Amino acid sequence: MKAVYFLAAFVLLGLASKLASASDPSPLQDFCIAVNDAKNGVFINGKLCKDPKLATPEDFFFSGLNIPGNTSNQVGSMITPVIVSGLNTLGISLVRIDYAPYVGLNPLHTHPRATEILVVVQGTLYVGFVTSNPDSRLFTKVLYPGDVFVFPLGLIHFQFNIGHTNAVAFAALSSQNPGVVTIASAVFGSDPDINPDVLAKAFQLDKKIVNQLQSRFWSDNDSRN
Repeated sequence: MKAVYFLAAFVLLGLASKLASASDPSPLQDFCIAVNDAKNGVFINGKLCKDPKLATPEDFFFSGLNIPGNTSNQVGSMITPVIVSGLNTLGISLVRIDYAPYVGLNPLHTHPRATEILVVVQGTLYVGFVTSNPDSRLFTKVLYPGDVFVFPLGLIHFQFNIGHTNAVAFAALSSQNPGVVTIASAVFGSDPDINPDVLAKAFQLDKKIVNQLQSRFWSDNDSRN
């Protein structure tokens, strides 16, 4: 299984590098390690970076993608992002996604700044995305270990565990900051609330149902929160 994880991460990073030019601009230096203050930083092509002379292998290293995420939440999934300061300006990011058996869902969401490529290493996932108006065409596929699926930039997509066991996938995105808009929580859990009359009209729902949905606690599945 360790070999599978390594291969998945290697393939995803390689594919993401090909996609990076579609989103973040190409860097003008070898690397720009992110720093929180200017004490050990230097300006390289207009960006504040850690002085390259002070760079260490740890700036490009992350450990822990072998550790399962806690899926005990409303949606039954957990996203573990790779936080590496050396990824700054390189135009890629990587996450591990864990899904609980039967009910594990990475809910309908979009990445406004990135294309996503997903590889399954454990379990069985039903995945899909919807194209833009006016067609709103649905593309779906059932994925097994070793299968790969691409979610185009900005389109609504999801992953759902339809198997009897835990599922694990790795996803690479073509931006160091792809952003995420989870549709249900963005619409019904916004701060402040969207006028319920607007939502009732948009979704053709009774206003009481909209009020009930807005009163719910909308959690997310990001391990950083």
